[in-house]
Amino acid sequence: MKTMGVGVLAMALLAAAPAAAQGADGFVARCGMCHQATGEGLAGQFPRLAGRAAAIAQSEPGRRYMVRVVLGGMAGPISVDGKPLMGVMPGMASLSDDQIAAALNQALALGKPAKPAKPFKPADVAKVRAEGRPAMADNAALRAELVGKGLIP
Repeated sequence: MKTMGVGVLAMALLAAAPAAAQGADGFVARCGMCHQATGEGLAGQFPRLAGRAAAIAQSEPGRRYMVRVVLGGMAGPISVDGKPLMGVMPGMASLSDDQIAAALNQALALGKPAKPAKPFKPADVAKVRAEGRPAMADNAALRAELVGKGLIP
């Protein structure tokens, strides 16, 4: 019986863990291999998120784009910090809205953003998810459009 009590206590403690810690762990586990735990990215393959994610999230179109990329992925050549990149990001639509919001919030906190961004909420993710799963090519086209408008650095 005591073992069951410890298990219930452990589950309660896990449920009460700070969202920031869950976001950091989720980011490292799901995003860190490519974007690195610090968000610095990998030269030539995966873009830097540190400091950039918060800049992208300053506008509603930028926020929507970020959720779309996590849901549907993206592939193809892009330029970040004036350097060309060629990589593939798989979609992670199997993650819950909570998990995606937490990982995105961790990305917002990386580096030294010039201006803090409003945190993502699971409802923000759910709204974009309800639009349907975006194709990688559609996300790449949306990125090009937002870069052209100056919404993505």
